[in-house]
Amino acid sequence: MGRTVGMWLYSNGGGDRIQKKMVKRLKERDIDVITDINLRHAIAKKGHIYHGKTKVDQLDLFFSYNAGEQTQYQVFLYQALNRVIPMINSYDAFALTEDKFQTSFLLQQHGIATPEFQLCHRDDSKQLERIMKKWSKMVYKPTDGWGGVGLTKIENEETLNMLLPFLNQMDLRFFYVEKFVKYDNTDFRVDIVDGQFVGCYGRKAGKRDWRTNVTSGGSVFLREPNDEVVELALKAAKVCGTDIAGVDIIYDLEKEEYVVLEVNGIPAFATPEQEKMGLDFNNRKIDLIVDLIDRKTAKKKNK
Repeated sequence: MGRTVGMWLYSNGGGDRIQKKMVKRLKERDIDVITDINLRHAIAKKGHIYHGKTKVDQLDLFFSYNAGEQTQYQVFLYQALNRVIPMINSYDAFALTEDKFQTSFLLQQHGIATPEFQLCHRDDSKQLERIMKKWSKMVYKPTDGWGGVGLTKIENEETLNMLLPFLNQMDLRFFYVEKFVKYDNTDFRVDIVDGQFVGCYGRKAGKRDWRTNVTSGGSVFLREPNDEVVELALKAAKVCGTDIAGVDIIYDLEKEEYVVLEVNGIPAFATPEQEKMGLDFNNRKIDLIVDLIDRKTAKKKNK
């Protein structure tokens, strides 16, 4: 009996080329791939989830890897699908890493340093003011979101007073704030697949911003991690239950320790431009993902 997996991978930034390589390597192992399964165009009826004529719930595995085009509808179907077939990442790991508070809370429970954080109810603006006095600088973060979108640095009560009406207008039930960590405006992005270190690069904030995200004007540079950074990333990925993770780590200059800023469940592959710079981990990442798909689908077949 052959195996068939579904895939939805981003196509920009060289993603289409990555997908071709992955499909070819899976075919070499007699694993067929149905690509471009965008759950946005799927329909659930009669106990199945259809994408065109494909019953997605009868595939041996579904690999969803597209941060930029997700909708709530897809995420809802992602959850339903993962009750019946294996997913990479699992729905639980995906949902956890999409939520900054849940991730930071769990990491701290396992003794992994993250920036100090607070979750406040929207009606408790007094609590926010108390935190402001204590921390002097903090960052408001939407609990979901990626690419640095919506991050707001709060450096004084004036900024806080401007932000509060905006947050109330958005009808948010709670606010997640982090103490602003004094760092050198660079970070490590460490890629982990299947409990193994894949590669690392650095990101540096632009001149007019403090965020290192490329979408916020940050830039990528070659950076070798030390053993401590790799161990921290491996531990964070394991705690979050991720098959694939990009762990963002910065060095806290005041506490003199590395802290995990974020665990990203859909870390991009190196773009063609970044590969020219010397970021050469794509092939290793593809091989590890192919191994992972092979193992998870073989396990399902054996069951």
